[in-house]
Amino acid sequence: MTLTIETRDVRMDDLEQLVERARQGALSDSEYETLKAVVQTLGHVAELLATHGTTLADLRRLLLAQQGTTENTRTVLARAGIAGDAEPASGDSSDPPTPRDRPRGHGRHGADAFTGARRVVITHRHLKAGDHCPGCLKGKIYGHQPPARLVRLIGQAPIAATVYELEKLRCNLCGEVFTAEAPPDVGSDKYDATAASMIAVLKYGAGMPFARLAGLQQRVEIPLPEATQWEIVHDVAMVIQPAFHELLRHAAQGEVVYNDDTSVPVLALRRERVDGRTGVFTSGIVSTIDGRQIALYFTGGKHAGENLATVLAHRAATLPPPIQMCDALARNLPTFPPAFETIVGYCLAHARRRFVNVTPAFPTDCRYVLETLGAVYQVDAQARAQGLSPEARLQRHQADSAPRLVELHVWLATQLDEHRIEPNSGLGQAISYFLKHWDRLTLFLRVPGAPLDNNICERALKKAILHRKNALFFKTTTGALVGDIYMSLIHTADLAGANAFDYLTALQRHAAELTQAPAAWMPWNYRQSLAQVNAAPIASEAPP
Repeated sequence: MTLTIETRDVRMDDLEQLVERARQGALSDSEYETLKAVVQTLGHVAELLATHGTTLADLRRLLLAQQGTTENTRTVLARAGIAGDAEPASGDSSDPPTPRDRPRGHGRHGADAFTGARRVVITHRHLKAGDHCPGCLKGKIYGHQPPARLVRLIGQAPIAATVYELEKLRCNLCGEVFTAEAPPDVGSDKYDATAASMIAVLKYGAGMPFARLAGLQQRVEIPLPEATQWEIVHDVAMVIQPAFHELLRHAAQGEVVYNDDTSVPVLALRRERVDGRTGVFTSGIVSTIDGRQIALYFTGGKHAGENLATVLAHRAATLPPPIQMCDALARNLPTFPPAFETIVGYCLAHARRRFVNVTPAFPTDCRYVLETLGAVYQVDAQARAQGLSPEARLQRHQADSAPRLVELHVWLATQLDEHRIEPNSGLGQAISYFLKHWDRLTLFLRVPGAPLDNNICERALKKAILHRKNALFFKTTTGALVGDIYMSLIHTADLAGANAFDYLTALQRHAAELTQAPAAWMPWNYRQSLAQVNAAPIASEAPP
């Protein structure tokens, strides 16, 4: 008996709306979350099936959790039933340390870790520096560092509120009403700059949807509806947009640019089918310049290569072509009009992952490849730890890594040439990929400063993936643009070691200065600009 199933064309956004309507019915919270997860999984699987190159093994790993997420050599080989000799290198981005490699600790932080806490200095109630010692009655006491420190943590709503009740007095004869004046620091805006910063950091930095924040605020009795949150972040995004454009200009001058993209639903674009394409993406671009890293996000129908071309259009004509790191997809290259020249290197971690995926079926062969690449990563980690210049790092790789990779290339070619491996097998395809892209996968052996992999961009794209996982989609292109602005500013602030919350607040409070000189309000230098602005009134009042 053949089972026939009726086929029906259903769009993903229709399913998502159906789930939201089901939430208003008799579903419990856990049932709603389960149904939403099923629909999300269905949509993701449908996208994977529409993507060329997705295999049944990929779907098994996704749906059945047949393989853990850790890809370090020792763990991969252990899952395949063999022990590896190579130890993962410290700082190796391809072989992250396993939990047993990390030092044990209690998980708590000392007072020095709370750099954003309010500081309260408490003087001694009875004594001061210079007094006679009440203990020995002979010596004098003096200031002693460091002070004793107590840390106290409090809970509060993400968006707090203060209600000012201004007293009213009414004349019983003429009826005129007299209202008390508000304190001078209250201001005229209902929503402070810090409110917009907190909403943006939670939404676009931590992946908390508007609906979830609205529910949290309702529970703590400070309501903040979803529509109000959107109005706040949208209006502020238009104000701080010059900072995003300036980040783009700085990123265009980068020495190394990393790019990749991930799919993201934008309901408006799904209906319009931009340029006849069915895919909508968020492209992540990370540019390194003068030791700094700048992250940019672009959401829409364009691929990563097209968005990179948009960035490079702002590059100074006198600069040489930048090094570009990406995977081997053609859409990652800026070959679309206008085309820009880059020195292209391909991600070694992507090539390595192909061997990781087939290690259970070919453990011995894959062990040799993984341990060889592990040694290369160890050389790179040592060069990074020693602070070697790009030229010195290149010499180190040519001396230590090149001989290993030459042997690996011979071994890979021999497997196919002598028919030791079936070319269409998983291992054969992994070897073919490595050999086909060998020159770009080993760019770091010829060009100073060329990275090994695209992991920096992969980590940056996790911001967009986190947002997609929690918020599911952008409704309009305007919403996507607002998300790109905030994610770019927040993640660049994170990479610069700046406080993203304080940075967004400073941009709002100094919007006029930002418009006049956006280069002075980047995440790595805005504190100097703040200090100059705060010191300006004092300098003007000083006597000539």
